[in-house]
Amino acid sequence: MNKEKVAYLVDSGSNVPEEYVKLGNMNVIPLKIIYKNEEFIDNVTISPQEVYDRLPDEIPTTSLPSGEVISTIFKKIQDEGFDKVICVTISSGLSGTNNMVRVISESFTDMDILTIDSKNIGVGSGLIAVQAFKYVEAGLNWETIKTKLEEDVLKSKIFFHVPTLEYLQKGGRIGLVASILGNMLNLKPVITCNEDGVYDTVAKVRGNKKSVQKAIDLTAEFAGNAKKYNLAIAYGGKTAKSQVEEIRSSLLKELPLFDEVFEGEVSPALGVHTGPGLIGIGIIVTEE
Repeated sequence: MNKEKVAYLVDSGSNVPEEYVKLGNMNVIPLKIIYKNEEFIDNVTISPQEVYDRLPDEIPTTSLPSGEVISTIFKKIQDEGFDKVICVTISSGLSGTNNMVRVISESFTDMDILTIDSKNIGVGSGLIAVQAFKYVEAGLNWETIKTKLEEDVLKSKIFFHVPTLEYLQKGGRIGLVASILGNMLNLKPVITCNEDGVYDTVAKVRGNKKSVQKAIDLTAEFAGNAKKYNLAIAYGGKTAKSQVEEIRSSLLKELPLFDEVFEGEVSPALGVHTGPGLIGIGIIVTEE
């Protein structure tokens, strides 16, 4: 298959590693961040830190991009001569983006468009987009790529720690995550997306450091006896960023069979719902 004729479309909530976003045929649909008196484009006109700095005064809402924005990106891809497009979005259980992309794609009948519902979020979704790129680079045929990407939805996962559930609750994105009444006990949740792509608590651990370690342990458990995997560390804000080196060291001790490890800050739109201090550990099994 001619890899030059395949384009990629992801949403900004998928947190695709920056080195892949910079590729000429990796297109990003930006989510919107909406305050009472103004509106921003995710990671374009507002940064994660700006979101965190404003949280004490106002917690904004987030929304899908407009259909016009998505159509314009598809038209750009079409005009550039691509005849195949791989779209990877965050979970349909958390956002309507996947459905909107799927519906709009049906208007572009001269391109073969594959839309993957990652059932995941952040780097958990972004790692699937990385695999899509790798499959095309490896010269796999189109039908094989389709099959493998659908399988990859079940082979990818993110486990994340947040210091507080306040922002998930206020943003209405709590999913199956039960409110923790044990704040005095310093209980911290480890959250993932379940098989339906909805937030769910998989552990409650006392203290931030132990919560992050539990996320690492759960990632290793998910990897099981896999021979190879790609990993990602996502962080929210300056304090979380300062922990990345130590987390990376712990992660790689438990998961030494990695192929690549990516690091990056969560997008502003995700930061709205998690607040500062998030640590996310993403994995995708590439060889079983």
